[in-house]
Amino acid sequence: MTMQILGSPASPFVRKTLVLLHEANITDVAFERVTASPLGGDDTINTANPLGKIPALVRNGGPTLYDSRVITRFLDHRAQAGFYPEARLWDTLTLEATADGIMEAAVGYIYEIRHRPEDMWFKPWLDGQWTKVTRSLDALESRWMSHLHGPLDMGQIAVACALGYLDFRHGDKPWRDGRDSLAAWYGKFSDRPSMQETDPAKS
Repeated sequence: MTMQILGSPASPFVRKTLVLLHEANITDVAFERVTASPLGGDDTINTANPLGKIPALVRNGGPTLYDSRVITRFLDHRAQAGFYPEARLWDTLTLEATADGIMEAAVGYIYEIRHRPEDMWFKPWLDGQWTKVTRSLDALESRWMSHLHGPLDMGQIAVACALGYLDFRHGDKPWRDGRDSLAAWYGKFSDRPSMQETDPAKS
C-alpha cells in the first residue's frame, strides 16, 4: 500500500507537504482529499489523527504521522533530500516555525469569521491574529531575506506556502506594502513548478 497524505489543497500546512513531495521528487506518496473542520470533519481524518487536523501521513506498518513539521521532517529524512540542512538546521527550523505561525494566525482568523455568526465575531481577537501575521512578515523582511535567497530548504518552502495562503484567503489585505524584498522573493518563488502545481486557487 502506498503511503497517503490526507488533506485539503486549500490548507497551507498540507501545501507544504505537497511542495516538498514535488521538490524532493518523492513519487510513492499519494494524496487523498479529506474534510477537516474545528467543528468536526470526516471520519477518515478523525480516525487517522485523533486531533482531526490536516495533514496526516498514513504509513505502511507504522502509526500515522501528523503535524506538517513532523511529516516534512520524516519525508525529507526518508528521501535524504536535504531540505533540513545540518549546517543551518536551527535557522531553517526557526524560519519554518515563523511561517507556520503565520499560517496558524491566518487560518484562525478565517475560522472565526467562517464558523461564528457575524454578530459574535470578536474583533480584538481578529486584530490580534492579524498583528501576529504582520509582525512576522516584518521580521521576514528585516531579518530573513539572506536566508530566503540561499539554497532551497524547508524554511523557504514554508514561507512561500504561508504567503500563498495570505493571497488565497486574505487577498483584501495588502501584505506586500512596505515589504518590497519579501514580495519580490515570493513573486519569483511562486513561479516554481512545485508552487504552480499546488496552487489552491487552481484546485
